[in-house]
Amino acid sequence: VLTANVIAAPTGIAATPSVGSVTIASNVTNYAVTVASGTNSYGTGNKYYINGSVSPTLTLNEGSTYWFDQSDSSNSSHPLRFSTTANGSHGGGSEYTTGVTTTGTPGSAGAYTKITVASGAPTLYYYCTNHSGMGGQANTP
Repeated sequence: VLTANVIAAPTGIAATPSVGSVTIASNVTNYAVTVASGTNSYGTGNKYYINGSVSPTLTLNEGSTYWFDQSDSSNSSHPLRFSTTANGSHGGGSEYTTGVTTTGTPGSAGAYTKITVASGAPTLYYYCTNHSGMGGQANTP
């Protein structure tokens, strides 16, 4: 039995490590949504807080995408939707669905409402489908 130790030494190979650049042009904005007692233009009670502010007027630019993260447990039974009517269905309007995607159950991990604002979109209002007076206005310049 022959035992040989062989060391392979490849030749003619040159390796130059290089790191390229990656540019990410993001037109996506994430909003953390929570629900707590507060006062907005509709009065006092449970309200949507967007990034910690009670029912703020938002600016949603045409062509941009906005994620409304509803995974916080305070969102349970408070689905956020959009309408062209103040206070949505509670104000006599209907749900606006152009460019809107909803995923999961509000109050559970991974739940969100996403909107990619269409060109020429009207002024929108975010609202809770179950409770009146929780939302606010979203301008779409």
